[in-house]
Formats: sequence, C-alpha cells, structure tokens
Amino acid sequence: MVILVVGWTAKPGKEDEVARLFRTLQEESRKEPGCLLYVAQRHRDDPARFLVYEQYKDDAALEAHRATPHFLEIARGELPRVADRTDANLYRPL
Repeated sequence: MVILVVGWTAKPGKEDEVARLFRTLQEESRKEPGCLLYVAQRHRDDPARFLVYEQYKDDAALEAHRATPHFLEIARGELPRVADRTDANLYRPL
C-alpha cells in the first residue's frame, strides 16, 4: 500500500472554489480500481487550508491515478491557479 498526504492553501478569495474542486477530485478518484481511500479535508479553523489523504493499492495504482483525466484537469490544471501546494509526502503502513 502507498499513502500520499498533500497539503494545499487556497489563494485569497478562492477557498470555496478549492473546496468544490476537491469534492470533484475526491468523487472521481474514489472510482479508480487502485484507489483504496481518498479523503479531502478542510482545516477547521483556517478555511484556506486543505489536506488530502490518499491510499493506493501500490505504486502502479498511484501512477495510474496521476494519469487520469480528472487528475490532469483538476490537480495539474485548475487547482494550481487557485491554490498553492504546501507539501506532499509518501508513506507506507507499519
């Protein structure tokens, strides 16, 4: 299993648009055969901060996710215009 944790911060005034994009990305990503879990979250005290927690069957499933039309359109296309990625880290379960 491969775990990816990604942080994003919405640009001023774009918080709701970022939330909408993450809802769509979450919905579509959960349909992928190699996606075990995909949860987009919004910080409870700072509405501009987002965290995405993803689990994939293996590295191949993560790479397949990165090649999907919804990932390319949203994560590579739309999100960077309205938010900044603050970090991204890969993990594996103990």
